Amino acid sequence: MAHPTMDDVAARAGVSRALVSLVMRGAPNVSDAKRKAVNEAAAALGYRPNAMARSLAQRRADMVGVLLSDLHNPFFAEIYDGLDSVAAERGLRLLVSTGGRRRGGERAAVETFLGLRLDGVVLASTVLDARAIEAAAAVVPVAMVSRTTRSRLVDSVVCDDGRGAELAVEHLAGLGHRRIAHVDGGNGAGAASRRSGYVRAMRRLGLSRHIRIEPGEFTEAAGAEAAKRLVTGDDPPTAMFVANDLAAVGALSVLEGQGLDVPGDVSLVGFDNSAIARLDAVPLTTIHQPRFEMGQLTMRALLDRIEGAAGPTRHVLQPELVVRASTGPPRP
Repeated sequence: MAHPTMDDVAARAGVSRALVSLVMRGAPNVSDAKRKAVNEAAAALGYRPNAMARSLAQRRADMVGVLLSDLHNPFFAEIYDGLDSVAAERGLRLLVSTGGRRRGGERAAVETFLGLRLDGVVLASTVLDARAIEAAAAVVPVAMVSRTTRSRLVDSVVCDDGRGAELAVEHLAGLGHRRIAHVDGGNGAGAASRRSGYVRAMRRLGLSRHIRIEPGEFTEAAGAEAAKRLVTGDDPPTAMFVANDLAAVGALSVLEGQGLDVPGDVSLVGFDNSAIARLDAVPLTTIHQPRFEMGQLTMRALLDRIEGAAGPTRHVLQPELVVRASTGPPRP
């Protein structure tokens, strides 16, 4: 028996083939009654849309690839929500992958996206080298979020990471802290800007001799390891600015495990204002990035590029300090 076609569904539902196509793409501009009729007809006939055939016929896949740096970090779930909200308005679907914070894994994921002939690709805080990004952008529209690039082929949306770091140091210094250490994010996107912002603020506030940068990564385990080195070494800090919330949670677990009070013994500041920072069990002072808005702006820039707009589009959003219970004055 031949597989049912879109024409069969249209005939059974009493609508046009074009309207069936809109329903299958999830487009919003279809009445509930007609959407129901099409879905019921498709179910009765056992029809499933052939995405690959549609892509080849229309030269559009109606799909965008999204490469997320780390699926364990809730920061990216909130970026994704913003991306998806705009994609859904346009009847587009998102295909998600990750490279596990490894350049080789990210290159492989991008190659898969290119092989699928997707309409565009979003790179979220990736560690891909600039040459690989430029090569991908020569084949398909590319937009980056939480990382910028000099390429005119690539659109980008970032938060001002350097200014965010300055806000963290200014807050801690304003509470009276002097020995303020920074647990950095290694080669993660935005880590270098946060590191330089920390150094810049420490120098401006006359705290140059207290500058201390502890190597880390944007992971809970790395934050824990860095915090342990800091508090068990000589002249431990009274405050830590950690490069992201996930690493800050790792640091918090170590501090509490060492019997230290937060913020009585050590104040702690993260970066992102992700969902974990807002939990009652982890009332973390942090630097807010407007994650949902960043995702929305990134998808809109990508869709504009797909539709032929000249680029590049650059958005730099401003961070905000969010004070919670993990920071306070140092002990006398």
